Amino acid sequence: MKRGLGLWLTGAVALALGMGLLVSCKDDTAKKDPGATGGKKKLVVGFSQIGAESAWRTANTDSIKAEAEKRGIELKFADAQQKQQNQIGAIRAFITQKVDVIAFSPVVETGWEQVLKEAKAAGIPVVLSDRAVKADDSLYVAFLGADFIEEGRRAGTFLAKATGGKAQIAELRGTPGSAPELDRAKGFREAIEKYPDMKIIKSQTGNFERAKGKEAMEAFLKSPEGAQITALYAHNDDMALGAIQAIEEAGKKPGKDITIVSIDGVKAAFEAMVDGKLNCTVECNPLIGAQLFDIIEKVAAKKPVEKRIVVEEGVFEQEKAKDALPTRKY
Repeated sequence: MKRGLGLWLTGAVALALGMGLLVSCKDDTAKKDPGATGGKKKLVVGFSQIGAESAWRTANTDSIKAEAEKRGIELKFADAQQKQQNQIGAIRAFITQKVDVIAFSPVVETGWEQVLKEAKAAGIPVVLSDRAVKADDSLYVAFLGADFIEEGRRAGTFLAKATGGKAQIAELRGTPGSAPELDRAKGFREAIEKYPDMKIIKSQTGNFERAKGKEAMEAFLKSPEGAQITALYAHNDDMALGAIQAIEEAGKKPGKDITIVSIDGVKAAFEAMVDGKLNCTVECNPLIGAQLFDIIEKVAAKKPVEKRIVVEEGVFEQEKAKDALPTRKY
């Protein structure tokens, strides 16, 4: 009887030790690979987009959303509808929600210091996408976007070549106070300043919108200087496409009577070039989702990133449009 009890106790101890070993192994596995037990924390990113003012912006949004889904990142997306106060509210909401990283495309350049300080105080890193801000650069970790000044220079350089350095120019500017509006105007002026016979005789915002670009061009053509306009520089393709409608309705031939250069490189601009109505588009690539989340993942992992990352872009003249059109993704 005693011998039987001893054997039973020995077996029970062995079983208990074996179970303990299994538990220990499971614990070690979880420590080494949290994902093995579903314990890996999902990256949460708050992103505030400017709005949906153009085909470019829509493509930009689609690229960001698709890349977040592809990587299994939880994306908290907010559309600011082109209002800075909406973006500031969204960023504060992201801070309250304790997201891992905040990214946003700022509507305008100024007025961000306070909310960026709040994000920094909460320990949440900020990445700028597409547009820059005028603020203490210690308040954000990186800026991914195009070189808007260079885009303006490229547009001016093309127009000088296309017109032989002689043009009476109408300019459709972007959202007042935004980085692309300011920088594309600056770069364009730098490019044409060496040509005394190239003059900007009309300039007005079209807010990066097709309908407002059409309205502004209609006003240009009806003004006392309207008959003098020989060239149009639009800060984006959508405004140029609206202006093309206005030019046609005024009985003129866009691309011939008025030489037109714009910026973005959307598919509709290539179609207009194939039709002979637009002379050149300077590319501003919106498909930056992969680059953006490469940066965000490094930032979340506390790895070093460059402060300024420039997107690669090109220039497409009318002659190249037909061959390039089938490969355009936006």
